[in-house]
Amino acid sequence: MGTRVEMITVPPGRVTLSDRRTGRRWPVEPAPYQLAAFQVTQELYAEVTGSRPGGVQGDRVPVEGVCWTDAVRFCNALSERDGLAPAYRLTGDSDAGSDTGSGVAWDPARDGYRLPTEAEWEHACRAGTEGPRHGPLDEIAWYRGNSGGRPHEVGGKLPNAWGFHDMLGNVWEWCWDLYDPEVYGDYRVLRGGGWFDEHWSCRASVRRRSHPAFRVDDVGFRLARSAVPAGGADARD
Repeated sequence: MGTRVEMITVPPGRVTLSDRRTGRRWPVEPAPYQLAAFQVTQELYAEVTGSRPGGVQGDRVPVEGVCWTDAVRFCNALSERDGLAPAYRLTGDSDAGSDTGSGVAWDPARDGYRLPTEAEWEHACRAGTEGPRHGPLDEIAWYRGNSGGRPHEVGGKLPNAWGFHDMLGNVWEWCWDLYDPEVYGDYRVLRGGGWFDEHWSCRASVRRRSHPAFRVDDVGFRLARSAVPAGGADARD
């Protein structure tokens, strides 16, 4: 039935998000959820969409050059492939192919694939740690200092304590959240740093923003799902 999606169940917890620009800090308590062990690869993206965006080709290279609404539509298409209820309802312009993001609504009661919230992302990235990174940067991330100016196959660096690879570096990851709607309107949150970034951008707390229509060569995404009931499968073939 296609490429296997390896999902890891994440326990509930508490994370304090922060924004360096405004100095604001706010606590969030994520409920249990699932997150993919790896960033979405070109192989999986091509299987589902028939398209293989990205400047560096390879089945295990993370897909990049995808906008936020590309990622949302992919989540729904993969959910349908795997017999899950799509998590997103697309209406109006978004259903017709617009990339504004304004016509996308998330139904948390559905069990399909989706983008993580930024609180879920940071909680999984930290994996119980409190520092800026869960290990020495060169051992856990592809960034400007070691990437050779390109993305690399997923899983090439050490995972964190919960089994997640490339949470820092390789490609930035789209999250569900609006960045700061009063100032930036439809801009969405990006997390994790990428292959082109200096070391200070590859930290668990760093936030970046981008318009949902923008496609950039260091931005990809990772799949999440709301918690599966007892007896449900952690991965589907």
